[in-house]
Amino acid sequence: MPTRYFSLLLLFVCVAFANISHAQNPAPNQANRQARPNLVLIIADDMNWDDCGAYGHPAIRTPNIDRLAKEGLCFEHAYLTTNSCSPSRSSILTGKYPHNTGAEQLHWPLPENSKTFAGELKRSGYYTAAAGKWHLGDAVKGHFDRIYEASTAGFVLPSGKNGEPAKMVAAQPSGCEDWENAIDQRPRDKPFMLWLAALDPHREYTEGALDPPHTVDDVIVPPHLPDTADVREDLRLYYDEIGRLDTNVGKVVAKLKEQNADDNTMILFISDNGRPFPRDKTTLYDGGIRTPWIVRWPAKVKAGENTEALVSAVDIGATFLELAGVDVDSIANEGSSFADILTHPGRTHRDYAFAEDHWHDYEDHGRCVMTSQFKLIRNDYPDLASTPSADAGRGLSWQDMLRLNRDGKLSEQQKACFRSPRPKWELFDLARDPGELRNRIDDPAYASTRKLLTKALEDWTTRTGDYLPSRRTPDEFDRVTGEPDHSVRIRPRPSKKTMFGTNGKY
Repeated sequence: MPTRYFSLLLLFVCVAFANISHAQNPAPNQANRQARPNLVLIIADDMNWDDCGAYGHPAIRTPNIDRLAKEGLCFEHAYLTTNSCSPSRSSILTGKYPHNTGAEQLHWPLPENSKTFAGELKRSGYYTAAAGKWHLGDAVKGHFDRIYEASTAGFVLPSGKNGEPAKMVAAQPSGCEDWENAIDQRPRDKPFMLWLAALDPHREYTEGALDPPHTVDDVIVPPHLPDTADVREDLRLYYDEIGRLDTNVGKVVAKLKEQNADDNTMILFISDNGRPFPRDKTTLYDGGIRTPWIVRWPAKVKAGENTEALVSAVDIGATFLELAGVDVDSIANEGSSFADILTHPGRTHRDYAFAEDHWHDYEDHGRCVMTSQFKLIRNDYPDLASTPSADAGRGLSWQDMLRLNRDGKLSEQQKACFRSPRPKWELFDLARDPGELRNRIDDPAYASTRKLLTKALEDWTTRTGDYLPSRRTPDEFDRVTGEPDHSVRIRPRPSKKTMFGTNGKY
């Protein structure tokens, strides 16, 4: 065969083979653009799990959050890994329990070399952006293509000017002002992951968050708070900030629909911890660690369903990575993907969820384990009262409770934040006692439950390398007035490595 004919034949065979190979194995980017879902995580700041219509609150106006639930899947038993803002976010982003992140105390930044699910998604071809509250330090900012950071004034107490009391009021009070920009300014040729973090409903509270505002008659006072005019006003203002957050949730969905991007976009709505009131935020009760958990994904998730599956915030990273087709173990996470529950909500996910209590303005340390029905709490520093966060301590409710406590007018349940010493162990039947008002730890009827949960907590402690610190961290605020102690308090707060010489056990 002449050489030129042989060359032409060889060229024809190579081209034909290449075309067949391309048809069977399209370019990864092209395949990913066609199949990989967009991922949007919306994080409320200090919102209680049931303070919205979707979870049964009859008065707080949350039409957009409620619509997420009507168009998606609502999880009834969802827990965070801790009761405090920045440690909760660090745990979510790294897929690790707080004691293994190097950022388990409030305001501690994530250490250098931390791996995050956002970073792995970015490496795999996703566009990643964060908008709103950040509160994670500088080391992992490069894991996002773009960050629209809200002012820290909305959650870090500044210095008061001209002798005036300091207040945490940001120039962008909701923290959601750039959420639509983050959607608009993304590249259109990549799947995207958006970390949308509100400042609402974090304190401080001011008038004008919602028009028209809620009224004091809308307020439902939980039994662990006294029903007074000041407590009702405090809760009313909190309701308004939830309403403002809800408005911005609606804007996100509307923007995705406008771009024809909502069908293959999974939205997960959660909070970082519970309500910023006494016996809620910074505790291991449900008011501190239980979270709303709603998934909307029209292409995959059937509308209007509920699931009893138990899930933990440590599972979010694994789930996002699995849905994106990325190796779940690429971040050495300690959670497990709940992706299967999205299409099979009747299935179970985990037997136990675990949560931690660490320093947040005041020293504390504790652990708990939950099933969908029971919770066991271990208080490691029972000599310390369960003092609420400093921002809650400056609020109307706590100031009223201080007065009522002095006058002997609080119920036994309402005295919980003042009690010292407090029980080392607490056991609650969440099904029969959702307010966690009756400690069953010494009830013989619950002996087998206590034994089962104690063993589960011991096994988790060993498996995750948990430990009791060798020394305590000083309080930064007065436990009664909530005023800062400037002999201890430094801003920005030093990292764990700076304070204790390690990012691990100390």
